[in-house]
Amino acid sequence: MGVLLAILGLGLLMVIHEGGHFLIARLFGMKVIKFSIGFGPVIYSKKPKGSATTYQIAVLPFLAYVQIAGMNPHEENDPHDKESYANASWLGRFLTILAGPVANYLAAVVAVFFLLVLSGDVVGNDGLKIGTVVDKTPAAQADVHKGDEVQSIGGKPVKDWDEMKKEIQAHKGQETDFVVVRDGQPVTLKITPSSEGRIGIIAKELRQRVSVYEAAKRSIINPPRVAVEMVKGLAQLLTFKIKPELKGPVGIVDEANSQIKQGPEAGVGFFVILSIYIFVFNLLPFPALDGGRLAFLLYELISRRRPDAKVEARVHMIGLLTLLAIFVPLFFKEIYEQVGKLFLKG
Repeated sequence: MGVLLAILGLGLLMVIHEGGHFLIARLFGMKVIKFSIGFGPVIYSKKPKGSATTYQIAVLPFLAYVQIAGMNPHEENDPHDKESYANASWLGRFLTILAGPVANYLAAVVAVFFLLVLSGDVVGNDGLKIGTVVDKTPAAQADVHKGDEVQSIGGKPVKDWDEMKKEIQAHKGQETDFVVVRDGQPVTLKITPSSEGRIGIIAKELRQRVSVYEAAKRSIINPPRVAVEMVKGLAQLLTFKIKPELKGPVGIVDEANSQIKQGPEAGVGFFVILSIYIFVFNLLPFPALDGGRLAFLLYELISRRRPDAKVEARVHMIGLLTLLAIFVPLFFKEIYEQVGKLFLKG
């Protein structure tokens, strides 16, 4: 169920992105030929009566796209066709491209607002009570339960999570007695922390209610802060100050699944971060991304002349091939690793 929700969540972010392009294109009178959820072979397709758009669902759910009439320079374009992207105003074309990333950003703002209103704000931990036990970790293997409260580790009482982390670190790779309180009774469990000094537990959080006004304020203030930090991170990545840790669709779904298992708040929070990341990443001035197309439109605005459409198309194709050269091997590597885990598990 967690994996299914993760895939649906990732697909929803893609639909929101392409939905932004779609709505603004239609607002400026452009014809949208196709709205596809997913890539690859089509498993469902429908063109509503009186609509120029075919809506379809394809096999690979990780991406979505809209096909707008006149965007492909290699197709015939009637200069008098008012529904063509190529004949639209500069503002219409600019806002149509910008609308995809902005839709993801606005989705993150709305999600933050409702998350705060419905779940409140984290104000600390509920003592040493365990809120989540991560699958396939030493804690899970030792039958630690959600709601257990840690009392001592290796015979030494612990008072807070910092003390508990220190004791776990001190017993790396050693089978250790953990005493927890379960249903009011002490229970002794034998746990062997990993070589990194982890056992796979997450604290139970204490939350307090947040007013609608406070939630609205934070939903406006917090996403820009996250976006700025992401830009700083990308800058460090491009200047080789930090090591890249790329994840393809399988890795993202795996991480989303892990967050969803920690609870709805963690799951929604992960997709909020991912939505802001899609916003930031797509605005990078790289060919094939929305930011690359916006760069050509800004050139047009400054020079007061349109760039050669076929030259622009070639540049975007090079950018697309570059991205595919990075992410397609990563995708198959992740698939290979997941299949390998299944065989090892079997």
